Amino acid sequence: MSETQYQWYPGHMTKARRMMQENSKLVDLIIELTDARIPLSSRNPDIDTMFGNKARILVLTKADLADPVRTDRFVKQFAESGITAIPVDARTRKGIDQIRREIDKACAAKRERDRKRGIIGRPVRAMVVGIPNVGKSTFINSFAGKASAKTGNKPGVTRGKQWIRVSKELELLDTPGILWPKFEDPAVGMRLALTGAIRQELLEEQELAMRLLDYLQENYPDLLRGRYMPEGEEERWTFPLKPEMLLEMVAQSRNLVRAGGEPDQMRAAVLLLDELRSGRIGRITLE
Repeated sequence: MSETQYQWYPGHMTKARRMMQENSKLVDLIIELTDARIPLSSRNPDIDTMFGNKARILVLTKADLADPVRTDRFVKQFAESGITAIPVDARTRKGIDQIRREIDKACAAKRERDRKRGIIGRPVRAMVVGIPNVGKSTFINSFAGKASAKTGNKPGVTRGKQWIRVSKELELLDTPGILWPKFEDPAVGMRLALTGAIRQELLEEQELAMRLLDYLQENYPDLLRGRYMPEGEEERWTFPLKPEMLLEMVAQSRNLVRAGGEPDQMRAAVLLLDELRSGRIGRITLE
């Protein structure tokens, strides 16, 4: 298959980037959200240049959808680079208390400076940043304990800036999700497309689904068979298989056929992508 250049950088992202840079002087801390299923590909490289040496915590969202073994490996990898990474399941609020502790730790020096200058009670201000559809609003609602920010499963739900008061000690600045203008590695664009960070209508679902099937049969063959292989078809489902054939087999297993009995690959592709994103195939990390 040819390498598709997945791109998505509309005008509002340029404006959002400028707004975030302007507001960086108002905050003490950056809470950077990245998708636990693609913890490297979903980190915007511009964030390093935008915020420089400002204190930062890395939150791995959607950890309940990611492969826990690989998540642990990435947390260790980030720690070796001097970055505190915390996996979070926003639904069960697992990881939220650890984030609170890390915020206190990261802002201890700032509080001490305030105290020496006679400033008492000024809240810590943190900016929440990340790519579209990484789960910022869900994270903020979970962190604040109430529905403070709009949530949606489409990129670009949060457009304007909004401050959320979590407590007397902490305020969060929610920001729109932004990508960066060019993906140097086409595989990064593909992973962002698979997890839904790039708008669905820009994608070739069949090509994307076939790339996913290639990855799954190599990395998660048991999950793939467990979800789609009909009983008694072990021999037919012996990997490796061409992804085109696998997509047909998925269509057949779900009775997705066109008039005349032909497997409907497009519907099978849409099904596969939907079941990946919702976690119904299983806990999968794509890098």
